[in-house]
Amino acid sequence: MESFEIITIAANALNEKKGRDIAAIKISDLTVLADYFLLCTANSSTQVRALCDEVEEKLEEAGVRPHHIEGKATGWVALDYGSVIIHVFGRNEREFYDLDKMWSDGELIDLDKILVNEKEV
Repeated sequence: MESFEIITIAANALNEKKGRDIAAIKISDLTVLADYFLLCTANSSTQVRALCDEVEEKLEEAGVRPHHIEGKATGWVALDYGSVIIHVFGRNEREFYDLDKMWSDGELIDLDKILVNEKEV
């Protein structure tokens, strides 16, 4: 599956579960780590887990499995899908690590074009 398809499915899964401040950054021109980072903030540790579970479930349905998952019991979970790394943060962790700023040289993707509006469903 193409990286952008993974971003589309994952961003919509995060949005459906009320993830906040969802952002996608294209980093392929900056590093070999991945093509994209997808970032999301949760309101609680319970929501961090729920958001991650939803992303895993939706991508599994599309035939994509993570290569690795890091931080399942913390306030920052990284779901590594190879070309896409999905970061789900608690509010404090998102502010502290500030990956948005760290990777600000990357291309910010306009998610308004790929997020499904609840009214459309």
